[in-house]
Order: sequence, then structure tokens, then C-alpha cells
Amino acid sequence: MINLFNYTRRQSSAVQVGNTPLGADNPIRVQSMTTTSTNDTIGSVEQTLRIVEAGGEYVRLTTQGVKEAENLKNILAELRSRGCQVPLVADVHFNPKVAEVAALYAQKVRINPGNYVDPARTFKQLEYTDEEYAAELQKIEDRLTPFLDICRKNHTAVRIGVNHGSLSDRIMSRYGDTPEGIVESCMEFLRICKKQDFHDIVISIKASNTVVMVQSVRLLADAMEREDMHYPLHLGVTEAGEGEDGRIKSAVGIGALLADGIGDTIRVSLSEEPEAEIPVARHLVDYITKRQGHLPLPPDEPAPGFDYLHPERRHTQAVGNIGGNHVPVVISTYFDESEPSTGDFAPDYVYVGDGRHMNKHQKAHHYLIDFDDYHGQPDTYPIFPYNAMPFLSSIQADMKFLVLPYGAPSEEYIPCLKHHPEVVVVNMSSHQNKLGEQRALAHELMREGITNPIIYCQTYAYHEADKEDFQLEAAADMGALLFDGLTDGIWLMNEGSLSHADIEATAFGILQAARLRTSKTEYISCPGCGRTLYDLRATIARIKEATVQYKGLKIGIMGCIVNGPGEMADADYGYVGAGRGRISLYRKKECVLKNIPEEEAVERLIELIESDRHQD
Repeated sequence: MINLFNYTRRQSSAVQVGNTPLGADNPIRVQSMTTTSTNDTIGSVEQTLRIVEAGGEYVRLTTQGVKEAENLKNILAELRSRGCQVPLVADVHFNPKVAEVAALYAQKVRINPGNYVDPARTFKQLEYTDEEYAAELQKIEDRLTPFLDICRKNHTAVRIGVNHGSLSDRIMSRYGDTPEGIVESCMEFLRICKKQDFHDIVISIKASNTVVMVQSVRLLADAMEREDMHYPLHLGVTEAGEGEDGRIKSAVGIGALLADGIGDTIRVSLSEEPEAEIPVARHLVDYITKRQGHLPLPPDEPAPGFDYLHPERRHTQAVGNIGGNHVPVVISTYFDESEPSTGDFAPDYVYVGDGRHMNKHQKAHHYLIDFDDYHGQPDTYPIFPYNAMPFLSSIQADMKFLVLPYGAPSEEYIPCLKHHPEVVVVNMSSHQNKLGEQRALAHELMREGITNPIIYCQTYAYHEADKEDFQLEAAADMGALLFDGLTDGIWLMNEGSLSHADIEATAFGILQAARLRTSKTEYISCPGCGRTLYDLRATIARIKEATVQYKGLKIGIMGCIVNGPGEMADADYGYVGAGRGRISLYRKKECVLKNIPEEEAVERLIELIESDRHQD
């Protein structure tokens, strides 16, 4: 059972992967995947060494065929001759025979339940009787058992890696495109492994949609606990993208789970060089695990009605455009000496201290002013520290903000909030586990039937050189609060030299990553691997330049078809490698243009988008 308020790692079983065990009391491991052809021995070795030098503890390679699986032997021999002992993980899709060969050489083999035995996903509506469904499960067991025997003999671990984008039509027919279906796809294989007494298993559930990813992993951890399974978990947001967006999206999803003690190894999937993933993953792990051993927080149980496995947004009474059914707002801080932001994102509210320089900041239409300097100016609202709560009644305003820390005497603030429905609560924390403390306040309000909205304020002290750390930590701190449905607004404060534009862009990026508010075009791009059929990074740059104006659209950019159509079912348009120099274009999950020459594909994508927009 997850403790919502006190950080502790989920108890998992240990799995030996080469000379680097994971799970149980072992450190949370970080890993990446090569983008070279696995037939290129030296290229794969050199890239593996760069990943290891960056701090990677496992390295995965694609093995799309028997030839690639066989070449793992040569790659392994070359690595060992150079003194590198890193465990290798073979990535297998579609072909069980490849998995059996890879198990002879790799220290771990990843198989995908969605396409290991079941045919590739066709998105067709199929119907199965109970007898037919049972027969399909028996077919899986018959095909999986010989592979497990080979792994047992060779001391090879297995990763059962479910991707949202490659659920089988059989699973889809019974469970639909749901987190429950994703979990069942995994549990079917786990039950066979348990029946065969094979337990060197690691599990991953990945999706490009962070909401689906987080809920699915929460459900899986619960399902395993109920069936007395304790296998370690690999975390990742697949097709997260590149640059700041990819980092923020990964931190929101992975951070939300790590903060609840879930996860034994992580991979941050960026559309960049694989060694660039490692520092991001390492920072996330180190930042979250600093919470270990914190002073305990008192709540024993969540508020009645809160469902961690199926969270819904906390019921609040809207105050202006905050709370209720409104999207979460963004608040920014502009002290008197602050320069106006030149960024693209306008915050909904700006805190301007005593308000003397309010007119200098024209990015927002609403301003927060210290209560003792508030004089009822248009579009301004007073903000009160907790110790000024007695003055709430003496100031007239349609909307008021109260900074309320967890641990304040409930006998004081609960009657006050019930009497003042116009108050928006602002909560910040300096606790070692501030997620636990910020959750605790929300659950206390829910227990008391308080429906005032909550803005979560996260404070940092970063300078321009540390912008990436700021983005990762802010995203990780907000992740669980967003997915729990507790957040009516986000306020990022920084005491260092980060620009207002960077802080505001991060806040909006976090909300978009959690699928709560869209402020720009979203790109769902894979990190690339040996299956990638074109220059992924150059193509992403061209597509971004050509489509950045389409605010609200989701565009998938996939190197191959393994997960492409499935992950892009959540996108509006997709760009997928179909062969060397050939691209197929998708509208949602439907392929509408096949095998276009690569040099024409970006232009044809724009034509498709524009044609649809004109029809609308």
C-alpha cells in the first residue's frame, strides 16, 4: 500500500542483471538505449561506452532480427575486451525466436506482450468468446515457456515491457484502450512466469500520455500486490520528445511515481544522443531519493472518497477563473525591480508585492498585491500571509489569496475558509518531503468539506546555468499533485537569476505535460534506435519549425512502425518511417499517405494539416 504522505520505496524483489542487480535494497538504476544498428559492432560498442561514461548502468540495443541478436555476442566480447562490464539488454518485438537467441548473449531480454505472440495491432474490432480467449492465453504460454527455460539456463533476466501503443487487438477487444487493459496485458505474462517458477523479471509500462502512464503503473503495482508479486519496475515516458519539453514531460510522469516510492530503474526517452539521457535520469533519482528518512508526517489515511488508483479532480467552488471546472492557472512573481518578461506565455496572475510598479508588467490582466498595500485597484486582489488571516473580513474583494501552510491550527483556518468562499488557498512547503506535506493539506481540506481552490507554490534558488535542474525539479514536485487532481494552479518562485520567461514557460510546460492545459503544439517523438529509418533529430527540427504555429495540435514523429501507430492514436497527425527514405503520414491512427519520399514528407504533412483545417 502506497503511503501518500511519507516517502518510502516500494518493496520489490531483487533481480540479478549481469553484475548489476536491481530491485530490493539496490539503488535505483539509470539506463539508456543505443541508436546504432546492432549489426554495427564497433559503432554500438562506442555508443555503449559513451552511455556508460555518462553513468548508465544498463544499455539496451534493438534486436529486430536473428542476425542482430547473434551480433550481441560480438558486441559483448568487444566491450569485455575493453574492460566494460555493463549489462546489455536486448529489445525484441514480434519474433519470439529472436528473443530466444538474444537470451544466449544479453544479460536481460525485453519482450513486448502486445506483439510477442499476438499479431501486430490492426485497430480492428474483434470479438472473442471466453473459450477463444482462453485458447489465445494457452498459445502465449506455449510460446513463452521455452523462452523462460532458455533464460533460466543462461541466467538471463526478462523485462516484460508493455507499451500503450502496441496493445494487441485481443486485449483491446476485452478491455479497450484503457489503463486496465495495459495492466492485464502485463499480468497475463506475469501469471505464466509465476506458474513456471521464473522470477528474474522486471516490468515496464510506458505511454507517451503521462496520465495513462502514471495511472497504469499505479494500477499494476496494486494488481501485483494483490497477487503476491513484487517484481521491480522500470519507469519511463515513451516518445517524450526532445529538449525542454521532453525533460519536463519525463520528469512529470517519472517523478510522480518515484515520489511515491515506485520504480527500481528508469530511462528518460529523449530524441537526442542516448548519453544525454543519463544526467537527466540521474538528477531525477537523486532529487527524489533525498526524501528518504524525512521527519514523518501525521496523516494515516487519505481523505474519504479519494481514490489513488482512479483519481478525479478535487471538488472545488470556483473563485473567478480558479477552481471549479477551469483549467489550472499560472501565477508569476514580479518584484519591484523585476524586468517584464519577453516570453511567449502570459501568466494568469502576477504577484507584484506592494503594487507600486504594477503598470510595468503588462503580461497579465490580474495582479496579487500584499494585503496591507491593497486599495481596491481594478484587476487586483489581496494576498494574506497566514498570520494576517484575522484581516480577511476587513478587506472587500471578490477574490482573496491566503498563504496557508500545512500544520496551521485547523480550528482557526477551517471556520475561516468556510466563512470565506472567495479565498484561494496558496500552499507552499519547506519540508524535506514537500509532496507529502502539500498532499496532507489538500486531504485535510477534503476531510473537512472545504471546497476553496488550492494553488501550489514551489520555491527554488537556481541561476541561468542550472535551468534544466529547475525544470526537472519543478516538474517532479508537481507531478503527483497534478495526477491526484489536487491542483487548481501552479506558482513557481525562484530566488536565483532565471528569467521570468523561463519560469513561466516551465509552469505552462508542466501543465501541458500532465494533459491539464494546452498552450503550444505538442510533439510525441521517439528517442530513436537501430530500427529508425531516417535522421530523426534533423527531421524533428524541420517539423517543429514548420508546425510550431499549430497550438493545441499533437504531432507524432516516429522512427518506425513498432509503436508508431499505437502511440499516435493519441496524436492528431503522425510522421512514421516506412522504409529507407520513405515516410507514411497518419491522421490519428489512420494511415492516409503511404511511402512518400522523405524529401517531400514534411511539406506533405503541412498540406494535410492545412487541408483539414480548411474543411473544419
